[in-house]
Amino acid sequence: MTKTPAEIELMAESGRLLASVFTYLDRQPLAGMSTMAVNDLVEAYIVDDLGARPASKGQYDYAFVLNCSRNDVVCHGVPSNDEFLEDGDIVNLDITLEKNGFIADSSKTYLIGQVAAPAQRLVRTTYEAMWKGIRAVRPGATLGDIGHAIERHAKRAGYSVVHDYCGHGIGREMHEAPQVLHYGKPGTGMRLREGMTFTIEPMLNEGRRTVRTEDDGWTVVTTDGKLSAQFEHTVAVTRDGVRVLTLRPEEKRAAA
Repeated sequence: MTKTPAEIELMAESGRLLASVFTYLDRQPLAGMSTMAVNDLVEAYIVDDLGARPASKGQYDYAFVLNCSRNDVVCHGVPSNDEFLEDGDIVNLDITLEKNGFIADSSKTYLIGQVAAPAQRLVRTTYEAMWKGIRAVRPGATLGDIGHAIERHAKRAGYSVVHDYCGHGIGREMHEAPQVLHYGKPGTGMRLREGMTFTIEPMLNEGRRTVRTEDDGWTVVTTDGKLSAQFEHTVAVTRDGVRVLTLRPEEKRAAA
């Protein structure tokens, strides 16, 4: 479950490459693109430019390199040639990358064009909630501390936290122990130790926290049709705190 310093450095390299994928996406004109076109751009960049492997492709028989979760899609949105990103949308792009045998996992919710203020607020609060959880990570803290920090921030803003999906351990496998819930009570759950690596990836809903899976067996949507947003980072527990392995360049101030 815990990683050696050398293994964490290999994970950090995968994380650095994955962060560069989002920097690449930041420069793309996403409005008007199909979600499949976004998938294909990312696959080409990971394979051809970075010399890495899209870890999601082939995992659980999934045929694509990312999830595109748009508006009321909570997670696991499947890329399609028939779905286009439109002005006013929010879309979470969830991407994994493997290099030298270790996997990094991260996601970012993008604002497409002119987005209404309530949707912007949901996205901003979700990002803040992820960081509340990250800042709770240190040796001796518990998984419950992470979940409580996230849930408290979400509820204070009037949002619900999805309970059906959670963060997870990560390393040579995409999904390892432990499960990292985004709700909980302080001081409960597994105690954190130096060398643990896992994702923190809260999903916040405008309305109820309940979700359902569509007929494709993948796409998860809100039951009330209201918006959902998500952000995700892969982190490592350090001797005196936390290291964000998928930190993007523009986030260095947030991590300080």
